[in-house]
Amino acid sequence: MKRPLVIFYALIIYAISLLTWWGYRLYILQPARLGMVLSEGLTFAIVFAFGAISLHKSVNREHRLQDQKRNFLLSVTHELKSPLASIKLLLQTIQKRDLTKAQILDFIDKSLLDIERLDDMVENMLLASKIDNSSYTFPKANFNLSVLVDSIVNRLQLTKCDGNQQIINAEIEPKIEITGDKFALTSVVTNLIENAVKYSKPCEAVNVKLFSKTGKVYLQVADHGIGIADEEKSRIFDKFYRVGSEDTRNTKGTGLGLYIVKQVLDKHEASIRVKDNRPAGSIFEVVF
Repeated sequence: MKRPLVIFYALIIYAISLLTWWGYRLYILQPARLGMVLSEGLTFAIVFAFGAISLHKSVNREHRLQDQKRNFLLSVTHELKSPLASIKLLLQTIQKRDLTKAQILDFIDKSLLDIERLDDMVENMLLASKIDNSSYTFPKANFNLSVLVDSIVNRLQLTKCDGNQQIINAEIEPKIEITGDKFALTSVVTNLIENAVKYSKPCEAVNVKLFSKTGKVYLQVADHGIGIADEEKSRIFDKFYRVGSEDTRNTKGTGLGLYIVKQVLDKHEASIRVKDNRPAGSIFEVVF
């Protein structure tokens, strides 16, 4: 990356030097045309500087995108290997050891959870690809959003803590119906809840609310996790972007979840905003 930038700046310096030299030569030959030389030289310099700055920004943007893509590939590789390794270990244990029926069923349940995790990731990548290629049409129909959110909460309700405290607390108003793409909105709800769980401490409650008010439908997902800095809130819906730096980030993810959420909601003319939770964490609020 450094070599192209060095060549780029060298060409800029060369062009400016050449312009200055020819302007000087023209002034020596025809001193009366000093005003013309200065005005045309200034115009050229302004246009040239604008183009150089725009090109520099484009190069930097492309550099950041390449870094994000590289980090995405590394994240995807890790995300795929982790559940696959877990499934392989569980199946090998069932195969090689004399387990009770209860133990076998427990191992199968754990394997199915890892398979669902893989399925969610693959669906995210396929949907993101279709959105980018404009090949997804978002077919819309009327469906019960309350039932959808409740089923996703139950599926993601994986962790129990001391005293059987649930990690996801849901307040879902019944019989809320909307018109939309059920498949794409399933991805929206799943990504928001998974993100909240992912960035929360173990056994920290995640609160999911679905309700209607003044003719609008609200979905709120609140966590008590690490929160999002104000300067990052405008970027979290960018493709491949993840909160924090690669050196300090230790949570799993591909950087596609919130990108998909924003793209799908835009297609449904719905809005999403993120605000700080108290005393810690974030609240994502979707309004249909």
